[in-house]
Amino acid sequence: MSSSPLVSCQSISKSFGTQCLFSDLSLGFFEGERLGLIGPNGSGKSTLLKILAAEETPSSGSISCKRNLNLVAVSQDDQLDPQATVLDTLFYLKAEDMENWEANPQLRALISPMGFTDLEQKVETLSGGWRKRLAIAQALIAQPDLLFLDEPTNHLDLEGILWLEALLNRATFAFVLVTHDRFFLENTSNRIIELNKRYAEGFIKVEGSYSTFLEKREATINEGMKHEQALSSKVRRELEWLSRGPKARTTKAKYRVDNAAVLQEDLKTLKARNAQNRSAGIQFQSTDRKTKKLLEVKKLGIERGGLTLFQDLNFVLSPGQCLGMIGSNGSGKSTLIHLLNGELKPDTGHIKKADGLKTVTFGQKREQLDQNQSLKRALCPSGDQVIYHDKPVHVVSWAKRFLFTEPQLALPVSRLSGGEQARLLIANLILQPADLLLLDEPTNDLDIPTLEVLEESLAEFPGALVLITHDRYLLDRLSDTLLSLEGEGHTAFYADIYQWQAGRNQKKGKKPTPKKASSSKEKLDQNPTSTLSNEASTRKLSYEERKELSRLEGKIEKATTALATVQSKLNDPANQSDAERLMTLSQELHTAEEKVNDLYRRWEALEARKD
Repeated sequence: MSSSPLVSCQSISKSFGTQCLFSDLSLGFFEGERLGLIGPNGSGKSTLLKILAAEETPSSGSISCKRNLNLVAVSQDDQLDPQATVLDTLFYLKAEDMENWEANPQLRALISPMGFTDLEQKVETLSGGWRKRLAIAQALIAQPDLLFLDEPTNHLDLEGILWLEALLNRATFAFVLVTHDRFFLENTSNRIIELNKRYAEGFIKVEGSYSTFLEKREATINEGMKHEQALSSKVRRELEWLSRGPKARTTKAKYRVDNAAVLQEDLKTLKARNAQNRSAGIQFQSTDRKTKKLLEVKKLGIERGGLTLFQDLNFVLSPGQCLGMIGSNGSGKSTLIHLLNGELKPDTGHIKKADGLKTVTFGQKREQLDQNQSLKRALCPSGDQVIYHDKPVHVVSWAKRFLFTEPQLALPVSRLSGGEQARLLIANLILQPADLLLLDEPTNDLDIPTLEVLEESLAEFPGALVLITHDRYLLDRLSDTLLSLEGEGHTAFYADIYQWQAGRNQKKGKKPTPKKASSSKEKLDQNPTSTLSNEASTRKLSYEERKELSRLEGKIEKATTALATVQSKLNDPANQSDAERLMTLSQELHTAEEKVNDLYRRWEALEARKD
């Protein structure tokens, strides 16, 4: 990176009324920048980008930019003209190039991979994912020196995210992106900045990938906690000395009296900073039903708008199982959720549910929330208490569990951020005991700390899960099987996200990449500075590896049970005379065996390096 920043801020602060987002912040962004900007909801990430892009002014401090800098920003919500065509929109920022773009090899090379088949199509006819692609494409055609991307993966399906990853990895310009997608951060960033009031400067900056950041952040947090403990002990000793009475307080020792007051103030500040690491308290309630089959889908099919979304779809959900679902926007993922919860009826096939099955649905459009209702009434429809695990909890305590403050209780839901509305919806859902959770993009707008707590809760949920998400980390951690809706009625099942990606690459004619080289999860679990063999096998476990090891035993148990189930079906005389069925079960057995073996190999590798 060059010594001269493209854009920098000096001692900037930003407040809205009495709420201070950040203060005395000084940062620089340089050529070659591939920066991931993260932080809890409300830390001011989006506001900081707007200030740097001159879309907002800071409350104090100054901004400086390199002369003739072409800075382009893509916000969370696009400002595209719905009546404009795709072509007009692409060249909105560089209208002079629209006439001759086909004769310009550079522009043709930019537009071709965008995937737009009809450049005369109106923006209003595009889905949210294609609008996001269009906004990003518009920014690229403007040929930025520095590009700001605020939550660029929102509304994109998995194919769209992989498209954007590849695009950013080829980029010749600098970029800063705000995202909560950990695989995306790992695959695209070479520097991470976390905005958080828990740090003395209001942020922490780490050179390297997201996995490197996790290790260094953990060390920083541990140092902060050790400092708090040491300072607390020192304050206690000084207070004990002061309590001995006037005889001990000579003129010579007056400095100790003054110093004790300073130490107390320092301790108070440090405790307040360390307390910023609070996370939401999420724990879903289960009915603890022991039924082996909660739900069975047989030959399910449905059409929408003359298109077959899926047909002849079959699967069974049992307690402890998670079915992950992937597919392009419009492929029918949300439609399947609505079929499973009974809001829609299938065109063919049927869904058999266990008697009295209790289902809870998380809808991505937040349709369950009344935007005009106060936060207090949204959390607690009547009175001042909610019942959680058969115990009353006061609404103020319940709100704090989900990181809401008491003054926020009077606000209408419409005034809450996307992340806050997601937390509110989760708060409502976990009050309802369930056998089956149907989760449609539950991670949208959630910050990384809340994502981690949500993961833990879902991993411990004893019922069944159906999970739609573009968060590959969450899919990899929770899903026992992936259902891919592949268009034109076709569906396919995969063992994990890596098998799906290998199949995708094969269809596109790409050479398969060995899993160890392509697995973003393994990158998150490994020290990127490590070389091969001896160094990798002897270094201590990273933060993410320790978390992974703690949950591997449960994953092995579930995979072993699944293997035994397939083996039992193979041995069932009813299947012995069905050649097609036997072939399918043999393939399932091979996949199940490979999954068990992979999990054991990973467990052995991590266990061997445990402290």
